[in-house]
Amino acid sequence: MGTKVRWGILSTAAIARKTLIPAIQRAENAEVVAIASGSGKAHEAAQQFGIPTAYNNYEDLLAAPNIDAVYIPLPNYMHMEWTMKAAEHKKHVLCEKPAALCEDDARKMVEVCRENGVVWMEAFMYQFHPQHQRVKEILASGEIGTVKSMRASFSFYLAERENNIRMGAKFGGGSLLDVGCYCVHSIRYLLETEPVALSVHSTYDEPYGVDMVTNGWMKMNNGVHVLFDCSFDMFARNEYEIIGTKGKLSVPRAYRPDVQQGNGLIIIQTDDGKTREEVVNGDQYRLQVEHVSQCILAGTTPSYSDDAIIQQAKALDACRMSAETGKVVELTV
Repeated sequence: MGTKVRWGILSTAAIARKTLIPAIQRAENAEVVAIASGSGKAHEAAQQFGIPTAYNNYEDLLAAPNIDAVYIPLPNYMHMEWTMKAAEHKKHVLCEKPAALCEDDARKMVEVCRENGVVWMEAFMYQFHPQHQRVKEILASGEIGTVKSMRASFSFYLAERENNIRMGAKFGGGSLLDVGCYCVHSIRYLLETEPVALSVHSTYDEPYGVDMVTNGWMKMNNGVHVLFDCSFDMFARNEYEIIGTKGKLSVPRAYRPDVQQGNGLIIIQTDDGKTREEVVNGDQYRLQVEHVSQCILAGTTPSYSDDAIIQQAKALDACRMSAETGKVVELTV
């Protein structure tokens, strides 16, 4: 394999062209060697990014012996099929979030990847930005006291809705799976605990049948109560705040600091009347690629484990069940 992981890209999706292909090309231990598309756009993308090989279908890319790993930015409902096919071809996988549409699918994906000895990770890139590790350090220091609550929000106004994959119910669309998943993930990741009960309410778009606004409450296993909201129908926000007994911590660029040149921002307010800010810079997409690539090269397990991916799918399952039934859902940890 050498010193660099050779990546293939399954699809010319916008997220691949705008973020992941450039990130792989910035990474020190990775390179893009091929791209495939069923729409005939692979050759154009290959020329644009200087990618050596383009394929007109995904199967040919997976069969290529000079590819070590694949990035899958396909629509949500296609993630399981192509992750499993990639694993069966002994290709390591970085799959866009949400990796699975339900917990059962996540478990099947984990099983197939383990059986074939490949590294697999869900692409929650935000967690690799160093601002969140700094948040964990501040929480551990006791500066804001004992954590009592957390709020997370991710929203934007989706103007172009017709023929948009995000608006397709059967394709795994809706605001919860598109952006709300970041809120749920960051709550679990930063508080290092799982929900044991939750109540979620969604407002659905009638013609499309997807949630446009979702609001949720969760009780975590450590007793902390949290709130989250997500939307395709609101002003753009991507933020969280954590409230303790002696202060609060706010992160206004939680999930997309890359649009601010990678500058994350942490605002700390304490009960002595003081407020301070910390700017933390990082290239979260590159750091994600380098982490997965290093795991592949070294034969180690990603920091975002299979079990954590399953727990994320389990939490999202419960959120959707609560929204659909209007009832509180209790979970076992």
